Amino acid sequence: MALFICFLSLLLFSSATACDRCLYQSKAAYFSKANALSSGACGYGSLALGLSGGHLAAGVSSLYKDGAGCGACFQIRCNNSTLCSSKGTNVTITDINHNNQTGFVLSTRAFMAMANHGMGQHVLKLGTVEVEYKRIPCEYKNQNLAVRVEESSQKPNYLAIKLLYQGGQTEIVAIDVAQVGSSNWNFMKRNHGAVWDTSRAPNGALQFRFVVTSGYDGKWIWAKTVLPADWKSGVVYDSGVQINDIAKEGCFHCDYSHW
Repeated sequence: MALFICFLSLLLFSSATACDRCLYQSKAAYFSKANALSSGACGYGSLALGLSGGHLAAGVSSLYKDGAGCGACFQIRCNNSTLCSSKGTNVTITDINHNNQTGFVLSTRAFMAMANHGMGQHVLKLGTVEVEYKRIPCEYKNQNLAVRVEESSQKPNYLAIKLLYQGGQTEIVAIDVAQVGSSNWNFMKRNHGAVWDTSRAPNGALQFRFVVTSGYDGKWIWAKTVLPADWKSGVVYDSGVQINDIAKEGCFHCDYSHW
């Protein structure tokens, strides 16, 4: 138990060391292929298009966070006031950007959405633009956190799940699973991106508990009945819980004067 508490404390600390409310400077490029980001490292596949209307982004490793950053929402605007609007656009992280020349690689739709009216093609011609960005809460109104059972799952032991509609400014850093009504919890590990798995899936209907961080705050969220005993691969199940926490840490070098 002591080892688990130390491990959990490390997870909470490592996920909360960066300021989640600050304004940053970077560069952004775009993918010319529409499906590039939906098939990204987070593992959302075609479901990514339902997260932010196709306004998707690949973020550098400090934003991807070994998969913990999957599903995070950012407001991005380019610094060219002639071509770009002051509002910018909101995007969801669905992939990792291995090119350190830019902080983000956006979907074409998101890249053009930064432009002033009628200037979308002009912005595309730039290829790469200087941007300001900040993390914002993800909003899924009237939508609970959802659990999708992956096709790789094999009863009775192996279970792989994907998390969808994770709201707020949050990261899920640990997941446990148990049979409904049992206190015998088994931990799951992050397979990749937003996909978690275990080779010790309990029998029967399943409950989950999640360690959720928001800024410097972390807490358990308990979803008491999620998967039925006859769960099936490829099906999305409602967790019955909403996640909407907002980062509460103070930032000494944040600049909100232009937002």
